[in-house]
Amino acid sequence: MQVIANNLHFLRIVQKLSIININNSIYDGCHKSGYIKIGNSSIINYILIYNNIILMKNLRLFGFLMMLASSALFVNCTSDPIAGADGIAGTDGLDGLDGIDGLDSTEDCRACHSSDHLEPIKAAYASTVHATGSSWARGTSGSCAQCHSNEGFIDFQEMGFVSAAGQTPNPITCNGCHNPIAGHRSFDFDTDGNDYALRTFAPVSLIVDESVVLDATNDSDPMGASNACISCHQPRHEGPTGLEAEYTIDSGHWGPHHGPQATLVEGIEGYEFSNIGISAAGTSGHSEGSSCVACHMSEGGHTWEPSTPTSVTCTKCHDAKTEVAGFEPDMLTLAGQLATVEGWEYKYSVLRDDSLDPVLDADNKLQFLDANGDITKESSMYVIELDDNGDKITEVVIGAVHSDSPNPGFYGMGATFTSDQAGAAFNYIYLTEDKSKGVHNPDYAKALIAQSIDALQ
Repeated sequence: MQVIANNLHFLRIVQKLSIININNSIYDGCHKSGYIKIGNSSIINYILIYNNIILMKNLRLFGFLMMLASSALFVNCTSDPIAGADGIAGTDGLDGLDGIDGLDSTEDCRACHSSDHLEPIKAAYASTVHATGSSWARGTSGSCAQCHSNEGFIDFQEMGFVSAAGQTPNPITCNGCHNPIAGHRSFDFDTDGNDYALRTFAPVSLIVDESVVLDATNDSDPMGASNACISCHQPRHEGPTGLEAEYTIDSGHWGPHHGPQATLVEGIEGYEFSNIGISAAGTSGHSEGSSCVACHMSEGGHTWEPSTPTSVTCTKCHDAKTEVAGFEPDMLTLAGQLATVEGWEYKYSVLRDDSLDPVLDADNKLQFLDANGDITKESSMYVIELDDNGDKITEVVIGAVHSDSPNPGFYGMGATFTSDQAGAAFNYIYLTEDKSKGVHNPDYAKALIAQSIDALQ
């Protein structure tokens, strides 16, 4: 075969490697003619080897150059450049669209805690007997302070008893019913409702019977705010049970006390002669469908004046009614009967003049004598007079109720009547002290009056 070979350097390499013999004549001929004639066919392989050697050298050189270039790039990318001067500021872009206004985080707070909201409430409250009444003087008594003292009320709600510091004559204030320290139970008013930071929503055990628990929670008062009212507006004393033959009215404060509204609404705690006209407890319309706050705060707010009979508060459940039919004339009938019932009391030793008429002190009160005939103010030292046989002397008492108040007798130490007479007197005082003229529970009120009238005839 013939191979074009112009590279004399290659031939010298081949000759030095002694791989083939190159005839000088042939060399000369090749030099002269420019061709080499080779008889050994393996020369092709050596040509390929040589070309590969050259290629590998070139590849190694190329790889080295690539590594060098990459290193230069790496150094350039990771080296901190020297900062140049700031360029000229570009033109401002167009303003974006305004976003939607966010909610005011204090809007719900200001709804109640602003002067515009609070001042009318304070003015309304100042016009009520809660603020101006004289009953707060009883707040110095440990047994009365839980309702007749602002501090006593707070003590009782927080601890279940009244401390010595809580026995004050201070009227209840905003922080009596509301607790500014504990604050709201939840600020999610939309879901949980506004609790107005009320001090208590808990159901209430009656003072006269702790086994009876009242809970004013219903659709008109879903949180049970009226339970704060029930805490105090309930009886303090029970009446006759009907099991005793006689019953003694022992003081001028006898009776359920001045705020039995909660139990009348519930339809309990009256003296029931029978079950005639008496419905199951808690089934009255105002017990199931209304509440203290629904009737006394929907219009009157903190005056606690009841809603007017024509208001939607009333008419959404029944027609407008201005009174409980027959309540007042029937109460007059019962009062007349109670004023004439006859009971008895013991005769006490008191200071008398020569005509045996009692001598009153500067406060127009009887002056009791002890066993030595000396004036005493200790009731335990009072002396009941005896007859010639050594028996205690009794005197007749006329009337179980006078001027809407219980009659404890001339000496004020207790007047005794039959159980039914005392029960009728209890019902009369119960309904009088409730002050709703039967509206809180018309059916129960009318049943108690009717039964009492019948019992005294």
